[in-house]
Amino acid sequence: MAYTAMSGSGTTAGDDPLQTAVWRLRSRGCWTDAAVLLTPHAHSPGPALQRAALLVERCLFTGEGWPEAEDALRAAEATARGDGERGAAACERGHLAYASTVLGVRDRADEARSALGRAAALLDPTAPGRALLDFRRGLVAEHLADSPQSARAAYRRAHAAATAHGQTLLLSFTWRHLAGLALREGELAEARHGFGESLRIREELGYLVGTAPALAALADAEPEPEATRLRAEASRLFRLLGGVPTWLADQLTPTPPAPVV
Repeated sequence: MAYTAMSGSGTTAGDDPLQTAVWRLRSRGCWTDAAVLLTPHAHSPGPALQRAALLVERCLFTGEGWPEAEDALRAAEATARGDGERGAAACERGHLAYASTVLGVRDRADEARSALGRAAALLDPTAPGRALLDFRRGLVAEHLADSPQSARAAYRRAHAAATAHGQTLLLSFTWRHLAGLALREGELAEARHGFGESLRIREELGYLVGTAPALAALADAEPEPEATRLRAEASRLFRLLGGVPTWLADQLTPTPPAPVV
């Protein structure tokens, strides 16, 4: 699926109690509660951007909360000072526009491309944020421009940069989307490996809200009866999280058999 892009490139929890609490909430799909924890600190660029990223991710997973995400993003843009902070805010702006377009809320494809291009101009080529930017440019190339070759190149750049900077959660996304392209081309062994790596990382990090999509993706590359087992586990987690991500419902619904005539 196109919709599993993420906001943020890792848990960044470390020994910081606030970041640990934010990660635990985010990983369980409690984005609003996580954003509330950051609100007292949102006068500073870092927390303001992180808060906006959480609310953008909520939009992507639930299809709701667009006004709150817009407000938080405008606040983050207003607090940004240097080129790095402005570039990171532009990356989130592009991600929100991408989410709106790919979920069919409103076509903001031009805004997504423009914002990500602005981020590319502002962010230093060696900045850690380039990995996330390249990943999101890959999403736009694959799902808005239908250009799998450009998407693959962007995903590979993102994968290499995420590896270099230790951005483990982002690696779960680059593995997943590279595997998706491999599956489209019938490269089943490569697809299974990528989907398997994505699932492994998410389980190890405890990224529960992203585990059901990872299970469902791997099921698409596995033969029976393993595919059915994986989808059943994905369905269990999906129900446990209250039907989030919402777009996964169609993928988990089995196609009814054709009528016998």
